[in-house]
Amino acid sequence: MANIMAINAGSSSLKFQLLRMPEEKIITKGVVERIGLDGSIITIELNEEKVEKTPDIPNHAEAVKILLDALTDYNVIQSLDEIDGIGHRVVHGGEKFSDSILIDDNVIEAIEEVSELAPLHNPANLTGIRAFKEILPNVPAVAVFDTAFHQSMPKEKYLYSIPYEYYEQYGIRKYGFHGTSHKYVGQRAAELMEQPQTDLKIVSCHIGNGVSVTAIDGGESVDTSMGFTPLAGVTMGTRSGNIDPALIPFMMEKTNQSAEEIISMLNKKSGLVGLSNVSSDVRDVEGKANEGSEKAQTALDIYATRIHKYIGTYAASMNGLDAIVFTAGVGENSLTIREKVCQGLEFMGVQFDKNANQTRGEEAFINKDGSPVKVLVVPTNEEVMLARDTVRLGQ
Repeated sequence: MANIMAINAGSSSLKFQLLRMPEEKIITKGVVERIGLDGSIITIELNEEKVEKTPDIPNHAEAVKILLDALTDYNVIQSLDEIDGIGHRVVHGGEKFSDSILIDDNVIEAIEEVSELAPLHNPANLTGIRAFKEILPNVPAVAVFDTAFHQSMPKEKYLYSIPYEYYEQYGIRKYGFHGTSHKYVGQRAAELMEQPQTDLKIVSCHIGNGVSVTAIDGGESVDTSMGFTPLAGVTMGTRSGNIDPALIPFMMEKTNQSAEEIISMLNKKSGLVGLSNVSSDVRDVEGKANEGSEKAQTALDIYATRIHKYIGTYAASMNGLDAIVFTAGVGENSLTIREKVCQGLEFMGVQFDKNANQTRGEEAFINKDGSPVKVLVVPTNEEVMLARDTVRLGQ
């Protein structure tokens, strides 16, 4: 048995889970928030109760120290020697990493080299890596990359139709994101279907505030909707998804805004919130639509239609389809969005069951009995994937 820490470090936060492997049992979990800011807080779940502390947390190194002290203070573990491995989420691995990897100085340097591809995330991830390395230098640590699962995409799927030297010189290509989530739900769907994943063609729909759709053929990602950045693909909570690139200079001219301001608008003020003028939260938009808001209803229709279109595209690309999987906050909980996405897919063998769809946050088949294409809800578990890879590589 092994106790594995699964770590997701942000610029001012640090989410964590301590899991016992191979049972994949959560021993405790929590989050350190407002690192380096006033009002720092650490929240830890102990026996289904939340305990909060509000110490001064000036940096990630101090956050890690306070977190580890709390684990022993509350007798979650008796000593730090009981931590056998640490799995760190890293957003971007570029083309350097097609799998998780045991962290050493060379790996840290390589993550730094691709940080320009994720300037808001990779430096924060590295801060968490260094903070744990300082306090637990002899504990194996593994980097698990959001982009790694998508490195199996063929060139015709990841290259953009621009001069080839832009790819060669600057690494401009589709990378895709949410890979750890797509990998987990693809594997779990195959287990629930009681079939080898190598025999299955799956479209995985990770629908949260960020949304991505991935074609998984034989257990490998062969295409995905997000691109060079997470802005590309389908309509999301605050992101536009795909637009005509010529719109950017057009909007700059019309609004007298800079390119940076336009990109910020496309990332933070578009998608559901921009279309509905209500919220980026599907529940709020659904509520307004039910009250008769035409904008809210149109926003939901666009949101679902874009996902629906990708499912059809990927089914054609894979020359078949065995399963559609819904995951993440909206995918796991919104009955309305799942139904809207699946409407009209009967021609390809999707027999959606409205009664079976009356489920939230639990694993379920939501297709009719005998449906050629299965439709599943599978709650994602990226922390388990971090722990699995840490055990695989760190033992």
